[in-house]
Amino acid sequence: MSTAESVVAEGLTAAEAKARLETEGPNALPCGPRRTLFRIALDVGREPMFLLLIAAGALYLVLGERTEAWALLSCVIVTIGMAIAQENRTERAVQALETLATPKVDVLRSGRRQRIDSRDLVRGDVFSLTEGERVAADAVLVSGQDLLLDESHLTGESVPVRKRHADRPMPMGEPGGDDTPFVFSGSMVVRGSGLAEAAATGIRSRIGRIGQALTTLEAGTSPLARQTRRLVQVFAIGGLSLSITAALLYGILRGSWLEAALAGITLAMAMLPEEFPLVLTVFLIMGAWRIARVHVLTRRAPAIETLGAATVLCTDKTGTLTLNRMSVGELRAAGETFRPREDDGEVLPDGLRLVLETAVLASDRHPFDPMEQALQRAEGRYLPQAAAGHEGWQPAHHYGLRPDLLAVTRVWRVPGEPACLVATKGAPEAIIQLCRTDPSLAARIRRDAEAMAARGMRVLGVARALSGGSDWPPTPQGFAFEFVGLVGLADPVRPGVPEAIRECRRAGIKVAMITGDHPVTAQAIAREAGFDDTLGVMTGQMIDDLSDADLAGRIANAGIFARIMPEQKLRLVQAFKARGEIVAMTGDGVNDAPALKAAHIGIAMGGRGTDVAREASAIVLLDDDFGSIVQAIRLGRRIYDNLRKAMGFILAVHIPIAGLALLPLLFGWPIVLEPLHIAFLELVIDPVCALVFESESEEEDVMARPPRPAAAPLLSRDLLAWGVLDGLTALLLVGAIYLIGLHNGLATADLRALTFASLVLANFGLILVNRSFSPTLRSLLRPNVAFRWVVGITMMMLGLAVYLPFARDLFDFGTLHLDDLALVAAAGAATVVVLQFVKSTRLLDLRR
Repeated sequence: MSTAESVVAEGLTAAEAKARLETEGPNALPCGPRRTLFRIALDVGREPMFLLLIAAGALYLVLGERTEAWALLSCVIVTIGMAIAQENRTERAVQALETLATPKVDVLRSGRRQRIDSRDLVRGDVFSLTEGERVAADAVLVSGQDLLLDESHLTGESVPVRKRHADRPMPMGEPGGDDTPFVFSGSMVVRGSGLAEAAATGIRSRIGRIGQALTTLEAGTSPLARQTRRLVQVFAIGGLSLSITAALLYGILRGSWLEAALAGITLAMAMLPEEFPLVLTVFLIMGAWRIARVHVLTRRAPAIETLGAATVLCTDKTGTLTLNRMSVGELRAAGETFRPREDDGEVLPDGLRLVLETAVLASDRHPFDPMEQALQRAEGRYLPQAAAGHEGWQPAHHYGLRPDLLAVTRVWRVPGEPACLVATKGAPEAIIQLCRTDPSLAARIRRDAEAMAARGMRVLGVARALSGGSDWPPTPQGFAFEFVGLVGLADPVRPGVPEAIRECRRAGIKVAMITGDHPVTAQAIAREAGFDDTLGVMTGQMIDDLSDADLAGRIANAGIFARIMPEQKLRLVQAFKARGEIVAMTGDGVNDAPALKAAHIGIAMGGRGTDVAREASAIVLLDDDFGSIVQAIRLGRRIYDNLRKAMGFILAVHIPIAGLALLPLLFGWPIVLEPLHIAFLELVIDPVCALVFESESEEEDVMARPPRPAAAPLLSRDLLAWGVLDGLTALLLVGAIYLIGLHNGLATADLRALTFASLVLANFGLILVNRSFSPTLRSLLRPNVAFRWVVGITMMMLGLAVYLPFARDLFDFGTLHLDDLALVAAAGAATVVVLQFVKSTRLLDLRR
């Protein structure tokens, strides 16, 4: 340990850290400004519906109808209030997601390692630098092993720079240049590891001072947003053209151009589908929040719409399919075998003590790797004296895992001994290579390793050597290793994984397991997890031997990929994509980033994943549990289904409103819908779309149908036809009531109240039949708290509008009698009965 390291080895105390956090503030960059209430109101004021309400209010003032004008202005205020409330809800959801996304950092506090939010890191904290993660603060390096950092965000130089630790305390220097001890917030650890003492945090760091936002990625317009924009454009152009035509006809035929303008505005309000963008925004924000509740953080909104289309799910084994609670399950050496039990007083045979001791010495002294933690726990249980004896040993050199050598090697200086001890552990094949064993011994080691792997264990070979000098060879092959034995590490499958795998298979999603384990181990875990037995195994060597075209052909019949290096994941993703699959890929390491970025849905591990992996991914799995991925896919399908239902309802509900605004103009009948009535209906439609359909539960067969095609339109032909049919049915029923009232000579005010109430009830009928794609009665009765609230509040408002004298005068309504109410209820009931009957014929496939 260096002098500098010994000085700071204890780190700060909890009290010191708390005091500095209160004094200097959190270790966070300044966030962008939130939208003010004025800005929100200004944005709402630019919406076409808002402008139409203002225009209608102005015309009412010109016509001398001050009450109607003030009522419309009240609607404007309500609209702004709803927008502000929705914006506040969205801000809270976004802030909650940002809290979940806060990165973690390992620090030394009072001599003990702790994992804390990077926001809580303070000046003077000693924190770890780990390959694949970003540096949490400007700091001076205390110790480091083979450390390379990418400082391109500060220097513009893409070549990583080498770092060496400081032997004495010193102030912060400048970024760039090799062999300096200074590391800077936001830099990426490309290789190696180390410890650093924080010198500046938050806004005091270099990146804080210049205000860069390093991890922000600009997201392009998603396919759903583009489709929604096109829908709005088509409806807006059509509605505007029809409104202008109707206003001209009204002015020409009736002679009152002010009233013609008002009629044109009414029709435009009836036809303008301003709910489409609102619904999409609400669904994506609330969808991300719902998915976060199952421990899946959505970093990019388009991933939500892609989830429902995933056809292949490539997943890690360790920690995702398994519990990541490694334990030593078996030790073998020279024909002797030991399988630990939970018995108290169990003793490790003398012939196997060296195997466990060497495996521990080939591990980090303060391990985070589950395998190394399991080895250390076993040493504490079976070799407590050896563990205590190693306290005085000093690390001298380290060789990390390499693609061409799957082994980790550590060199230790032993007090009082002239030679250093070299310990290595890794894949049995790699250890055989390092030990240069004779063919007969190599064959026996392989047989033993395969027998252990067949029991589902991760098998490591262990070897040791002695080295007399400090001029270390460039690779571990330079040491004269002697084979010691084999260690088997068991990691049980998570309890919910078999059912999740079955659910994926029912949903038409192929699950592919990608692991660095031995093929036999991978097959044993796959059987326990419930993988398809008909799918074969491919190894990394087999992948390297195939061309891209041949690989794309072979992977169709493979479900287990063993002895895979991170770099080979990219080839697998590309091969699946070449077959037309929609690929979801999990990963956690630096080298996984290209595969995560290339996949349609990159899923980074939140618990053990690196910053590089998280930045390349669209989704972060907070608990590293495979079951959470499947829940997210289920929710993704639910969100997409409900979004399509909402869009179909929007299309349907505008048809009777537009029809009742247009037909009286064309045929010279009494006008029953004016801007105030349309504004009232819009106040119902918006929360219905945004709240009722978003909170609707999933379809019973949501995970029993194949993934939707990625290029499928939001409104398919069948759903478009269904929406038009819904709207025409409601228009015919409400129009029939209007004509009955007209035929019976009702006064215009009574006719307006009857028609308007019938339209509201018909709209409720449209909500009911669009809540589910299923034609069953049970689908109508599914609980939905938001729907109950909307119905209750709307019926109360309708009752006040019809029976409260002031409101009745405002809306120009007559009184509804019992026979009128029966007719109104019949309109709503008939809408449901007719459309449920049509749905039961299954002439239209609404799920497509």
